[in-house]
Amino acid sequence: MKKKTVAAVLACALFCGVISGGCTQAPETDGADSRITVAINSDTGSMDPAGSIALTYLAYSVSALDELLTYDENGEIEYRAAESFEVNEAYTEWTFHLREDALWSDGSEVTAADFLNTITRALDPASGSGYAVYLFPIENAEEIYNGEAQMDSLGVDTPDEHTLVFHLEKPCVYFLDLLRLPVYTPSCEKYADAVDSGWATDPERSLANGPFYLAEYVPDQYFVLKKNENYWNEDAVKLDQITYRFFDDTQSMANAYEAGEVDVATSLPSTVMQLYEGKEDLMVTDQIATRYIYFNLNVEPLDDVRVRRAINLALNREELCQIVGADTEPTYNLVAKYMKDRSTGEYFVDGAPQPFEENAELARELLAEAGYPDGEGFPVLTYSYPTLEMDSDTAQVIKEQLKETLNIDIELRAQELQANYSTRYAGDFDMCRMNWTADFADPYTYLSMLLSNSTYNCSGINDPEYDSLVEQSDSQTDPVKRSELLHAAEQRAVGEEFYIIPLYAMKSVNLVNPDITGIRQIPASGALEYRYAEKGQ
Repeated sequence: MKKKTVAAVLACALFCGVISGGCTQAPETDGADSRITVAINSDTGSMDPAGSIALTYLAYSVSALDELLTYDENGEIEYRAAESFEVNEAYTEWTFHLREDALWSDGSEVTAADFLNTITRALDPASGSGYAVYLFPIENAEEIYNGEAQMDSLGVDTPDEHTLVFHLEKPCVYFLDLLRLPVYTPSCEKYADAVDSGWATDPERSLANGPFYLAEYVPDQYFVLKKNENYWNEDAVKLDQITYRFFDDTQSMANAYEAGEVDVATSLPSTVMQLYEGKEDLMVTDQIATRYIYFNLNVEPLDDVRVRRAINLALNREELCQIVGADTEPTYNLVAKYMKDRSTGEYFVDGAPQPFEENAELARELLAEAGYPDGEGFPVLTYSYPTLEMDSDTAQVIKEQLKETLNIDIELRAQELQANYSTRYAGDFDMCRMNWTADFADPYTYLSMLLSNSTYNCSGINDPEYDSLVEQSDSQTDPVKRSELLHAAEQRAVGEEFYIIPLYAMKSVNLVNPDITGIRQIPASGALEYRYAEKGQ
C-alpha cells in the first residue's frame, strides 16, 4: 500500500507540474532541423562576460563563446580561438596566436582587440565582475582595478590583430587554466560597451565566436541559440538550435522533461534517481562543487573564531545529507571533494588530513568560552539562502541542529536567487549560503575567493598569513610543493580560522533524451556541454 501511495503522489506531482509548472513558453519548432531544448534554473546575472555573471551566462557561454584554449577530458590542450601559444622560461610572458579564420557570427573578424575589450571593461569596478580578481596576475591589473594606475599601463599587448601578449607580475603556473574564465573571453569591440547598455541580450549586438549565437532572448522565459554558420569548426556542429528555458524550481524542470517539453534537465532533485532508476534517460555526474556558508566577520559575534568553530563542530553533516538527498555527501573542505590533483591523479582533498572533525561537546565548550554558556545571551543571527528546495531543506536542518546542540536561534531568510546574490555581494548578511562550482581544474579557483583582495570576498576576511600561503603557491612550479602550500592554506582557512561552514558535495542528477548523443562533461566544472551534441531522428 505504501509503495502504491508514493507512486501515486509522484505521478500526481508530475501531472500537476505539467499543468502549472510550465511557466515559460518556448518558440514553436517545425521539426525540420535538429533542435534541443534545455531546462535551466531561473534567469540570473549578466550575460556580459565583463559583468556580474551567474547561471544564465554560464549556460550561454559554453555553446556560444570560444575561449583561447581549454583542456579536454584527457587533460590535453584543446585549441579554440587560439591556434598556438608560447611562454617564456620565467612563465611571465604568454603569447597567443589567434586563428585567422575565426569570425564573429555576423561574419566579421575576431581580433585581439575583442579579447582586450572584455579585460579592460572587467577591470572597471562599475562592471561588477566578480572574476576581475583572476586578471590580477597581469601587470598593473590590480592597481588599475583599485584606481591606482591608468589602463594604458596594463600588461596586455596586441601587436597585430591576431596576436595577444600577456605580461604577468610574476610566474603563474595555472595561467592556462584561467583562460576559460569569462574575463578572458572575447566581446566584440564594435558593440560590447557598458554592462548595463543591454548589448549582451540584444541579438543584433550580441555576437558570438563559438558554435552558436544568440538569436532570441525573452527575459525570465527563454533564450534561443542558433548554429553559427561562420564558425571555423562549423562542420563539427550537428545541432541547428539550442533553446534554454527558465524554470523557477527543479521540480518544474523534472515535470517538463516528463511531459516531453524539454530534452535535457540538469541538477534535479535526488528523488529523480529513484523515479528513473535503470532508465537510459538518467545521467548522474560528479559536480566539481561545494555547498557551504559564508560567515560575515563584520558581524558580532561571528568575528570570534571560537563562535565560528563552535557552529562548525555542532553540525551533523551525515544527518544533514540523509535529509537533504541521496545526491549529497558530507564535506569538511572548501575545495570540491571531486576535484583531481593533477600531480597525483587522486582527489585533492585526500592529499591531506580532514581540516576538522565534528564534536558537539567541544562546540558547547567553545561557545561558553566565548561568553555564551548554553547559548545564553547569544544574538539571533540571520541565515540568507535561495528559495531552492535543497537550500530550504538545508536551512531547516541547520536551524534545528544549532538549536538542539548549542541552544542558539537563527532566523531563516529565503530569497529569490538573484536577490541572494545581491545580498551577498553587498555584505548584507550574517550567514549566507554559497555554492561554488569550479571554473577551472585547480584548487586556486576555491582558495582565491578568501583572499583579502578577492572580488568574491564578501565576508571581510583579511588574513595576511593565508594570503601569503596562496601567493606562494602561484609561482611554485614543483607540483608536490605547490600542493603542500595549497593544503596549508585550506587548513588555515577552514580548520583553524573557520571562515566558512562547508556542508556537502553533490552529484548532478540529470535527465537526457536518449536520442541525443555527443554531450560532453566539462572536466573543470562537471557541467554538461552541448556544442558538439547530435540528436537522432
